Amino acid sequence: MDEPRRAVVDRRQSARDELSRAPYDLLVIGGGIIGAGIANEASRVGLRVALVDRGDFGGATSSASSKLIHGGLRYLRLGDIKLVREAHTERRALLRVVAPHLVKRIPFLFPVYRGGPYRPATIRAGLWSYSMLAGEKPRRLAGYAQARRSIPPLRGDGLRGCGVYEDAWTHDGRLCLANVTAASESGATVLNYAEVVELRLVAGRVKGAEIRDRISGEIVSVEARAVVNATGPWLDSLRRLEDPGVMPYGQLSKGVHVTLPLDEPWSAALTIPHDQVRVTFAYPWEGMLLLGTTDTPYDGEPSDVTATDEDIDLVIGEAGMALDAAALSKERVLATYAGLRVLPRSDGSTVDARRETAFLMGKGGMLTVAGGKLTTYRRIALDALRNLRTGLGLAAIDHRPVPLPGATVAESVAARLETRWELEPAVAAHLAHFYGSRADRVLAPAVVRPDLLERIHPAAPDIAAQVVFAVTEEWATSVEDILHRRTTLASRGLAGPDVRARLDGIREGLWHGVGRDNRLE
Repeated sequence: MDEPRRAVVDRRQSARDELSRAPYDLLVIGGGIIGAGIANEASRVGLRVALVDRGDFGGATSSASSKLIHGGLRYLRLGDIKLVREAHTERRALLRVVAPHLVKRIPFLFPVYRGGPYRPATIRAGLWSYSMLAGEKPRRLAGYAQARRSIPPLRGDGLRGCGVYEDAWTHDGRLCLANVTAASESGATVLNYAEVVELRLVAGRVKGAEIRDRISGEIVSVEARAVVNATGPWLDSLRRLEDPGVMPYGQLSKGVHVTLPLDEPWSAALTIPHDQVRVTFAYPWEGMLLLGTTDTPYDGEPSDVTATDEDIDLVIGEAGMALDAAALSKERVLATYAGLRVLPRSDGSTVDARRETAFLMGKGGMLTVAGGKLTTYRRIALDALRNLRTGLGLAAIDHRPVPLPGATVAESVAARLETRWELEPAVAAHLAHFYGSRADRVLAPAVVRPDLLERIHPAAPDIAAQVVFAVTEEWATSVEDILHRRTTLASRGLAGPDVRARLDGIREGLWHGVGRDNRLE
């Protein structure tokens, strides 16, 4: 374990040294899915890139989304035909090329209840348009018996039928980390827990930033030809460092999700309509039932966003419009999470606000990316580079999708892992899904440490080798990073003292002999 231990110690110091030493073409501030995607695409075309985040990569909204890779059925109702078409194009790219191990196709049922906001004919017409935009054959409405076979707790009273269409789901935190990994492997310098305390201004132009490593306390000065603000709900705070008098861009909307046990297998997801625009989802995710989302205005500090009791009651209550109450007891909730969307400021509600992405060029030349969708992150990244094309001297931008690290068909990897490492099927499937063809790298230390093949908790498929990989290869600096973004433990409600002690024990084995100033407390 000497070599991994040295690698952990050296990685942050090496990144800080590189940040202070090298002039960059592009500094990306914000390591969520948008920032990570920009860093990946920019590195891929040969730019010298730095990516920093004040917290963990994917530590905010990018690991607190609905976790869906979808065209956005409700956006048809808002008139965003272009957004739906683009989202379908990106969904296909993610499923087929970019991350087939992480992105999983699933049918969706859209129930039509007597007295609800839609009639069967309306749903047939809407899903016909949606499927045509997706390049897929529209399906017939499903009856109750057929729908109940796919979703056992589906409520039947008043049901007039279910529309059927297809979309996909993913693990959003892992998708973000895959983009960070891809950027790093293409030569980008990446550093989490690195906070911008000041922008570097040269003749009134933003040419980098002063960055404080929140772990070591060291401040480094980063020089860059161009800077992108991809900080999501913190975007106006960074814009004010460029121009103290800048007007705020948008409004924040809070989305809350809840996970519960999945008593019986589901073979489909559920889209539940609440009015002519708003829908919520219930679907099987990582072996659990995921419910959400809300859409309510939020005006507090982004770091303080949380799911309140009222939010949880709302999510469960809305799911109860289409699911039996026995499956939705509040006492059975495993975990909750809340994220923030940045929406254009308007006089209407956040529900009605359009979901397009805005690119704002500041007076000092910093490009701010506002808004966006998980599904279309790659297209947003390419559009950001297009906005910077002249200043960066880019002759052309390659739009073709490129596989992320590990991209492969997960099922074939799972079968091999079962045989080679004698893993339980559920563990093998989980590792193949999370890491794809890189799963053997995760398991490599188990050749000399077989105990690393053990589950961290019997109720989760995550194993000890993932902790080692998270620390040595995926920039995890704390137990929270591992619980929330590099395993499924927190989502399963397995973040108690026993699990934390287990993670600390595995982590301490790596940190033995390392000064505490190298860890985030």
